[in-house]
Amino acid sequence: MDANPFISVVSPTYQAEKIVPQLVSRIAEEVQHLTNRFEIILVEDGSKDGSWNAIEAAAAKHDYVKGVKLSRNFGQHYAITAGLTLAKGDYVVVIDCDLQENPKYIVDLLNKAREGFDVVLTFRRVRRHGFLKNLWARMFFTIFNFLIDNKEYEASKSVGALSMLSRKAVNAFISYKEFHRHYLTIVRMIGFKRSFVEIEHEHRYEGKSSYTFSKLLRHALDGITSQSEKLLRLAAGVGLFLFLGSLVWTAAIVYFYFRTGLLNGYASIMGVQLLGTGLILIFMGIIGLYIGNIFAQVRERPLYIVEETINL
Repeated sequence: MDANPFISVVSPTYQAEKIVPQLVSRIAEEVQHLTNRFEIILVEDGSKDGSWNAIEAAAAKHDYVKGVKLSRNFGQHYAITAGLTLAKGDYVVVIDCDLQENPKYIVDLLNKAREGFDVVLTFRRVRRHGFLKNLWARMFFTIFNFLIDNKEYEASKSVGALSMLSRKAVNAFISYKEFHRHYLTIVRMIGFKRSFVEIEHEHRYEGKSSYTFSKLLRHALDGITSQSEKLLRLAAGVGLFLFLGSLVWTAAIVYFYFRTGLLNGYASIMGVQLLGTGLILIFMGIIGLYIGNIFAQVRERPLYIVEETINL
């Protein structure tokens, strides 16, 4: 076991002009206790503030700070992919830039990895968000894990971005070329031995999350439809159920027609028609999402474009 491993720390950076100096300082403070060979890769994901200027200043001061500027905002998971592709470490840590996941847990990740785990994830039992956001998050993870058949952890354990991958796991991750991608989903797909470390979720250091409800919903739909066919199977199952139900209903109508007669049922007929039309449109939308994902994949566009780098 290497007593002085090369550790890379990758952080996707967006709208973090005021956070970058503190982020670099706290990461370096923790990693320096573990090794004297490390790098901090900050991937600037098309921010509209001075995040890149802050990264340039940090890189000019510390040669272990590496800067990657993407040509536009591609998204958090594409920025993580860019950082992992460029990372050279024996172990690679992924951490969000908002410091809600404290860098002090990097030592715990490394200790767990040294037990023989190629993937070490973290989970938070308490999320430092408002009640409604926590409620939506719990509902989202419950539904998302069901649809992608993920039974690795309870919905109450909110798995975060803070994680550590071995070099073998990193190489496996970057071999995946899905256009629609979610970091944790691909990590789950690559396999290898994995473990979890429980951490405390802290308050955001500065500013607020850029993830709006609409962005989260779109990201969830992309993640589900690109990683699982379960929605299609559910749609087929509901269609079959309604078909069988319609046969039973038709038989009942015929029976009561000859036995007692039937009154005009305009309201019920319209209700059934509206229900059927709504379900058809929903299922067509689901199929459309899958077709859209196929279209995005077969175009084979680059996952991200690097505009500029520093210290790399």
